[in-house]
Amino acid sequence: MEAYANLLIIVILVILSLVIVEALYAYFVKKIKLRTMDMITSLSAGMTNILKNVLGLTVVIFGYKHLFIQFAIAPLDIQWHTYIIAIVALDFATYWHHRLAHRVNIFWNRHVIHHSGEEFNIATGLRQSVSKFVNIAVFFLFPAALLGVPTEVIIMVTPLHLFIQIWYHTTHIGKLGWLEYIIVTPSQHRVHHALNKIYMDKNMSPVFCVWDRLFGTFQEELDEEPCIYGVTRQVNTWNPILINLAHLWLLIKDAWRAKSWLDKLRIWFMPTGWRPADVKEKYPITSADPRNFVKYDTEASSLLKAWSWVQICMLIGMTFHLLYAIAKIGNPDIFIYGVFLFFMVYCFTSLMDRNRNSIWMELVKSIFGLAIIYRMGSWFGLDEIINGGTIFMIIYLIASVFVVGYFVFYEIGKGKLKA
Repeated sequence: MEAYANLLIIVILVILSLVIVEALYAYFVKKIKLRTMDMITSLSAGMTNILKNVLGLTVVIFGYKHLFIQFAIAPLDIQWHTYIIAIVALDFATYWHHRLAHRVNIFWNRHVIHHSGEEFNIATGLRQSVSKFVNIAVFFLFPAALLGVPTEVIIMVTPLHLFIQIWYHTTHIGKLGWLEYIIVTPSQHRVHHALNKIYMDKNMSPVFCVWDRLFGTFQEELDEEPCIYGVTRQVNTWNPILINLAHLWLLIKDAWRAKSWLDKLRIWFMPTGWRPADVKEKYPITSADPRNFVKYDTEASSLLKAWSWVQICMLIGMTFHLLYAIAKIGNPDIFIYGVFLFFMVYCFTSLMDRNRNSIWMELVKSIFGLAIIYRMGSWFGLDEIINGGTIFMIIYLIASVFVVGYFVFYEIGKGKLKA
């Protein structure tokens, strides 16, 4: 776990650097104004996904090693070509796993967060699921196991494979000529994130676009059809935890409301978007129209935006602390830290949504944090890394209640910001 956490620190630093470079380019060169709340939602979604992964909060039925032992025809020697075979096999597996997420109701829940962003930038690539409670991706690695790709090679290749899927989340790179026939490019992935009818459920390859071309899911980006980003059932919240659970909650409600027991059971495994006829008629849901698309937005003062940036910076800083000191913190305290950070995300993104209950959430968060310090005598040993770290955390926890109180009771409560 410690080695994985250290690797994540490096990956996060590289990705955050890319986010900053793209944002600066967009602002100073393209004169595009940054949408603060959308960016912060993407970053917070990325942090919660990292926390989930490092804390091992996904049930794995069985790992790749089991597949390898049971089905490998002849184990391959670890040479340079073994890594190439592994990347191709992993790419093939990811394509089908990705395609399943787009085609089956229950699996769409774990992927909707990635498509929820109504902007398209590097930060959007960080919108990853925390609602993937059971990992079934290993089933799609059967061809790799059959070919005899060693477990240690898959372990080494997987983080790299994920990382190289970040760069193409951008609108600032056009079509790339002959590369369009080999790899997934920004142009192709813009299509994938678009909700235009012609673009829906297209371009699902992760690295090599050959899978889309072979299996009929390829669509070129058209000049006459600009991409509109987001999902047809707009999530209308900045809260990544709510976004992660939105589709699941809809399925639960529809299954409960359906009269037919068959519908109650099959709704989970029907094509994405399918709803029982009686429920659909009684409880209609308006789908977004790309021709008249209105992005979700909330009124926010410069102070609220600044405070939201403070909160995301605190979240990133504390996540780094958890990853850096994970071995020293140990069990069960790493999970207590994780719960605090998840609740922190819920609190500050609820304020971004102008939720009046944010003040009570913030109060609970601060009491929780102060209780941790009282129990441990410090903030998870932060003083060993930064002198006065615990004092700083105490000041932050107390001050945040008053700051959030200002926004809730003055800017929202007195109409300075419309609630």
